[in-house]
Amino acid sequence: MDSNASKTTPLKVLVYSDDVNTRQQVILALGRRPHPDLPELEYVEVATEPVVIATMDAGGIDLLVLDGEAVPAGGMGIAKQLKDEIYDCPPVLVLTGRPQDAWLATWSRAEAAVPHPLDPIQLAESAVALLRSRLPATA
Repeated sequence: MDSNASKTTPLKVLVYSDDVNTRQQVILALGRRPHPDLPELEYVEVATEPVVIATMDAGGIDLLVLDGEAVPAGGMGIAKQLKDEIYDCPPVLVLTGRPQDAWLATWSRAEAAVPHPLDPIQLAESAVALLRSRLPATA
């Protein structure tokens, strides 16, 4: 497979939070291309749990960034539900209220957790590692 071909198809990142500012912080931290080895990112902003579920049912998402502090449905509960219900669920990065909440992210079966306040570098590094797992291996 031509390595340039994989770079032309954008990776879709679902960003869930009831807070538009949190969604914007995530999108600004990751940018259009968080790493030169990755294709560009395309964002799907979601503010409610039913839309997260409907979007996941439609498919095509490569990474979920779920706000664990969102109300009324927190990202960790949504992550656990998605991991339980979707075969080969894309990787999940949960935004936790504080670093001590990382164990809750483990319970939710999220592959990564980043605490509030968001550190753009930590968020980008975690997201890049998870997105790489979605790319086909190249020879």
